[in-house]
Amino acid sequence: MDKIALTHQLAEKLRSSAAVAQREMQAAAEAARHGADAKAKREDARMAIEYGGLARGQRERAKNAHMAVSVIESFNPRPIPRGGEIQCGALIEVEDEDTGTGRTLFLAPVGAGTELTGPGGDGFLSVITPTSPLGRAAIGMTVGDSIDVNVAGEVRSWEITWVE
Repeated sequence: MDKIALTHQLAEKLRSSAAVAQREMQAAAEAARHGADAKAKREDARMAIEYGGLARGQRERAKNAHMAVSVIESFNPRPIPRGGEIQCGALIEVEDEDTGTGRTLFLAPVGAGTELTGPGGDGFLSVITPTSPLGRAAIGMTVGDSIDVNVAGEVRSWEITWVE
């Protein structure tokens, strides 16, 4: 699988997220300055404060998304040799040991929770990061190893079935 294409796809999704946050920040800042109408401003004096807080939150979201874009744009995932240990940049397939359900994961430095599509739209991959519980558990493991992760207070076990 082309890891560079996956990083480009992830960068595009992060750019889109930054653009949405930027638009929402501007809309909230505008509402904080002008409000819906004069009557609404008189009826609820807290409106400007609330919209101002929303604008600050969206500004922070946009800043974080821009930083993530610059990180992923400079990321150059390396191939993992057969039998090699999982590291940032790895593509991983895991199988839930209880249900047998499989998942494909891309261990990237940023973008946790983002869903990517495989080449030609074939299948989906979930982005995990080295700081996520699953990412932390997977680092240093190899095919055949099991990883245990606490998910919502319940320990889940996955077997690593493939690494690239």
